[in-house]
Amino acid sequence: MFRVFLVEDEVNLNNILVSYLEKEGWEVRSFYDGQSALQAVEEHPHLWILDIMLPDIDGYQLLRSIKEASPDVPVIFISARDADLDRIIGLEMGSDDYLAKPFSPRELVIRVHRLLERVYKSTPENSLINLYPYVLDEDRRMVLKGKEKIELTSKEFDLLQFFARRKGQALSREQIINHVWGADYVGSDRSVDDLVRRLRKKMPDLRIETIYGFGYRMTAK
Repeated sequence: MFRVFLVEDEVNLNNILVSYLEKEGWEVRSFYDGQSALQAVEEHPHLWILDIMLPDIDGYQLLRSIKEASPDVPVIFISARDADLDRIIGLEMGSDDYLAKPFSPRELVIRVHRLLERVYKSTPENSLINLYPYVLDEDRRMVLKGKEKIELTSKEFDLLQFFARRKGQALSREQIINHVWGADYVGSDRSVDDLVRRLRKKMPDLRIETIYGFGYRMTAK
């Protein structure tokens, strides 16, 4: 699922845009001021929608911080000022598109679709699982934290995928063994504990709970 972050200080417009974006199946997080958004730049969403004119900080300042954290993330600028200068400055600083208010929410949705398709065309949306701050790409059997690739063994990836598809579920050691090693595995179930330990070491921000005497559960952040 793609994660879209929206920064818009007009409450009514913010709520309307969130509604339209969520209808597309995207995970949307909205902010009403620049400082709140600034604190979230390290969360690495797939796309930002950013109002230039914010009540507390300059939208260009926020764009600079976004690009420092995620140089390749697409950004759509929106502004009440339909000025060539704003558009040119935004594009020069790394924004990918510009919409002048007033605009149709549907037009914004279309532009978001086009940008996501262009930037992430080699990564189908349904192959991505968000495990903030990690993203699991099932098709490419890859895990990313921002731009950093997390190197996992085949069994570590299989275990992570098993957990990720069953977030919130209590999984027994027997279930994990059957999935990762196969039903004919004859070794100790302590192999599960060792594999979980290695996964926790490589991905310390994962929330994997130990259920003593039973198994494990991955919880969402």
